[in-house]
This record gives sequence, structure tokens and C-alpha cells, in this order.
Amino acid sequence: MRGGSLTAAGQCLCGAVEFEIDVPARWAWHDHSAAGRRAHGGAYATYVGSWRSRFRVTRGQAAITRFEDTAARAARSFCARCGTPLTYERSHSPQMVNIPRALFAGRTGREPRYHIAIEEAPEWAWRGEPLVPLKGFPGVVWERPGRKKRGGSGGLF
Repeated sequence: MRGGSLTAAGQCLCGAVEFEIDVPARWAWHDHSAAGRRAHGGAYATYVGSWRSRFRVTRGQAAITRFEDTAARAARSFCARCGTPLTYERSHSPQMVNIPRALFAGRTGREPRYHIAIEEAPEWAWRGEPLVPLKGFPGVVWERPGRKKRGGSGGLF
């Protein structure tokens, strides 16, 4: 808690950069866009949106580097030490800052209920198919073979 308001704290992988937002966050969503996948190296990225005035870097401002995507009119910030994506900002909404949800250890006051660019989701992304434990590998689950594959291309993943 800071000044009577509740906060949610987050940090990068190495801990060089720490930040906080006032909660509740403005909104949260899953980004399935190709740009989001490339920036995060995953099937999709989940973000929490905060008003810029409610977002603060509390440690490591000097360890933050930025990538300006002039074509998309957006900017992404990263920890210069470990490479963790920290923020995503768009010029058409300068009052907002978007932070990867995974960087927060606790609750942010919003559940990610929205999906952006779902039509760009790759055919290889998991979409809720039933999973079962993989015998001999504790903690590993898998999709049983023999199910019809998505995409209909007939090719390999």
C-alpha cells in the first residue's frame, strides 16, 4: 500500500528493474498478434493495462532500454541486463502503459478476459484440448495422438 492506495508490484527476471501500479489495473488481455509473439517468444502475451499516472518504476530506471517501432507507432521497453519485456506503449493511447501480466507476483485487480488479434493465433498454439499426464514424466501433460490436427494443411507443424 502506498499513500492509502493499493499497489501491485512486479519485476524483471534478474530483479534489476522493479515497478508498481495502483490497483485495480485498467484492464487485462491476451495478445495473439504476431508482433506480441515475437516480442515475448510465446504463443501469446498477456498484458495488464494501467494509466501512465498509476505506473511507477521503483528501482532500476537506468537498466531500461527501449525499442521504437515507428511503423506500428509503438514502443517496447526491456531490461537491458536480462532482456525481460517490461512495457508496451502505443502512440494512439499515450495515457496508457501495458505491462506483461507474468511480471506481477500478486493480483492486479483485473482478470485477462479480452483477446486481441485472435485471428492471428498460430495453428500450433494450445487451444484447450484435453490433456492427460505423461506416464513416467511427473508434471508433464500431453495431448493424446490420433486427434484431427488443426489448420487442415496436412503438413508438419
